[in-house]
Amino acid sequence: MAKTKLTPQKLARLESRVRFIKGTNRLLYLFTAISFGLLIVASAYPSIRESEKLQAKLRSAQEREQKALDIKEHREIELHALREDPAYLEVQARDRLNYYREGEKILRFERDR
Repeated sequence: MAKTKLTPQKLARLESRVRFIKGTNRLLYLFTAISFGLLIVASAYPSIRESEKLQAKLRSAQEREQKALDIKEHREIELHALREDPAYLEVQARDRLNYYREGEKILRFERDR
């Protein structure tokens, strides 16, 4: 085969094409990398939102649990007082049965519910 002679013009065009192809390859690589990065971020976003919802539900459940524990503690204290403290037992019984001693003034406050 016959060798083709490279003239300076042909060599300049060839180098120009090579630079263009290299630049295009770099841009495509950059575009592909950015696309994959955005894909990863976009796929993680629903998981983050679901995690936030679950954390809110957890906080709500913990608040309800704390309220239940407070009520339980109050009931335990009241039960202990009813079993061990005769003065508290007397006050509770008189309140429920509407008894009072002579000369004693009873003030009742009704709660708004």
